[in-house]
Amino acid sequence: MKEFRFAVKNTIPIFFTYLFIGIAFGILMSDAGYSILLTTASSLFIFAGSMQIVMVPMMTSGASLPSLAFMAFFINARHIFYGIGFIEKFRRMGWRYPYMILTLTDETYSVLCSVKYEANLDEDRAAFMIAMLDHLYWVFGSFIGACAGQFLQFDMSGIDFSATAFFLIVVVNQWQQYRSKLPFLTAAVCALGFYLLLGKEYFLIPTMISCLIALILLRRPIEIKEGIPNE
Repeated sequence: MKEFRFAVKNTIPIFFTYLFIGIAFGILMSDAGYSILLTTASSLFIFAGSMQIVMVPMMTSGASLPSLAFMAFFINARHIFYGIGFIEKFRRMGWRYPYMILTLTDETYSVLCSVKYEANLDEDRAAFMIAMLDHLYWVFGSFIGACAGQFLQFDMSGIDFSATAFFLIVVVNQWQQYRSKLPFLTAAVCALGFYLLLGKEYFLIPTMISCLIALILLRRPIEIKEGIPNE
């Protein structure tokens, strides 16, 4: 199928990214005492990448369900803003519409925005294949990591640093990719301010709320810097 081959070609870099980060997530889940089935199911039905990594220490520390939901909303709130541009496109895809919403991650969004479809391709089918493959890459990586954590005996100390490394890579990529530095500077100022004010146990949620409000207010200057036309 030509759409499938096209999707594979355009998602190979994501395969390696999701494979290794998914493995780290699977090992984290295994180290926290969760089964292979639960780890794989979380990647299949939640599919939230960074949020899944964050939720492991939150669950092991006894965080409540409302706290998890609150954190998930603010970590993934960015999807609301960049997902708006795909609403009509996804709606035209019929039965694929809910699945495309579920699988719209940062990496899938990046591919769908930049991909150049070949003339003989069904664009909707190709986009669906791209989203599906990215989803399967993450599930596969999580499964491999969970199996490794269950059946291979090795020292897992330090594996939790994978979450820090993951977010550091995201920050560096964002800094290099976008002309506007306001999102980074906003997050840095809010995080440092609330960390000094509230301490490491309580700074995260106020930081995310403040960042969300600040970025809404700064939306237009950011769009101007990025060359996004005013609609």
